[in-house]
Amino acid sequence: MNEICNLNPQCIWKNFYALTQVPRPSGHLEKVQQFLLDFAKQAGVDAFIDEGRNVVMRKPAVAGMENRKGVILQAHMDMVPQKTPESTHNFETDPIQPWIDGEWVKAKGTTLGADNGLGVAAIMAVMEDKSLKHGPIEAVITADEETGMFGANDLPENMLTGDILLNLDSEHWGKFVIGSAGGIDVTATLEYKEVETDVEDVALKVTLKGLRGGHSGLEIHEGRANANKLMVRFVREAIEECEARLASWHGGNMRNAIPFKAEVVLTLPKDNVEMVKDLVADWKEDFIDEFKGIENGIEFFAEEVETPKMEVPEEIQDNLINAIYGCHDGVLRMIPSYPEVVETSSNLAIIDIEGGSAVLRVLARSSREDMKDYIVKTLESCFNMAGMKVETDGSYGGWDPNPDSEILHLLLKVYKELNGTDGIIQVDHAGLECSVILGKYPHLDVVSLGPTMKSPHTTMERALIATVEPFWALLKKTLEEIPVK
Repeated sequence: MNEICNLNPQCIWKNFYALTQVPRPSGHLEKVQQFLLDFAKQAGVDAFIDEGRNVVMRKPAVAGMENRKGVILQAHMDMVPQKTPESTHNFETDPIQPWIDGEWVKAKGTTLGADNGLGVAAIMAVMEDKSLKHGPIEAVITADEETGMFGANDLPENMLTGDILLNLDSEHWGKFVIGSAGGIDVTATLEYKEVETDVEDVALKVTLKGLRGGHSGLEIHEGRANANKLMVRFVREAIEECEARLASWHGGNMRNAIPFKAEVVLTLPKDNVEMVKDLVADWKEDFIDEFKGIENGIEFFAEEVETPKMEVPEEIQDNLINAIYGCHDGVLRMIPSYPEVVETSSNLAIIDIEGGSAVLRVLARSSREDMKDYIVKTLESCFNMAGMKVETDGSYGGWDPNPDSEILHLLLKVYKELNGTDGIIQVDHAGLECSVILGKYPHLDVVSLGPTMKSPHTTMERALIATVEPFWALLKKTLEEIPVK
């Protein structure tokens, strides 16, 4: 604790450490909401929970700066709950265990929650610092961003009065985001009647794990392996060559994370067990070779388990395997005018097949509405051919870049004065709440920024210590130089 809290700037790191001690996985935010309200009361600033379950704080301008444009600082309170296979961490009750590893802050066995805990900690530092010079400030700490931007979507209109929105949810220090992709959740379902397993058959549980996973927006272009898409290649061959049948499939657990683990249970004739185990060994060798230099911890193995009484009917099984095999996953297209940035992608995030129910969940992203519609229809067509019902929800639009933004040019000016180098303007493929908030407050001048983080949404999540202090210096100086209305 002392090591983390003594990092510079202490005003951010002590707040971040305090935040890590409060459970805040998406969907379970009561404790962190109360924590933030208690903090605001102690800091002497007004705070309340709005109808979207967001925590809103307000700090008046210091004397002489009442005529400055109002600034809205924004971050989200929830974190992605991922843990290593051996971890016993309960995200609803247990504190995160941050630790310092050289130049990084990491967590023991879990996601760190720097996404977006460092943004929240920076807001807390602004709210409690009596020495800052600034105009009127509002803070919006949104709920359940990671599971569908629910807090931003339910943000009341006509509640905020500011002119500028600084989103503190970017993850590359020195880069200023002025646009991001939109997204939509695609869910394919199929109800089926199970059939009895052959009484002579045995069962194998086949597990693929140890993949890097990652953020399905920020890291989708890196060629990381998707556990569901690798698993289907093996399963199809096991069915075709070893008389295997599918009993269950569970892969992935977060809509916006590249799945790093998948498990299937197959039934098969006892005489074919060794054949399937050999097939697992062959595919493991292929996967390791195929992803050399990208995935370094692939584990793929089979173990005998109790034979389930029921399994997926053969025709349904084949249709589901075809749908999983044919489902688009990964980058579809880059932005023609920004060829280094992904325009359209999809992530086959979650598969759950068992007990007469099959559910496949995909998060599709695009910075163009027409291409978002195209990727949705591509997925819909694939799943429809398997007889699945397809539904979409959680749609949010892209954030159109504004290179003439006044706050952008102020940030770039202050950044160069403080650091001696030019900042970088960027458009992200990751979805940011800016687009949703702009839909309700279209007059806002918006930029997203933050210190450097790596591998969010995974147990390798880490924050680069050296970038937090200059981030804080930039934020303070920018608030001091906000122009008049």
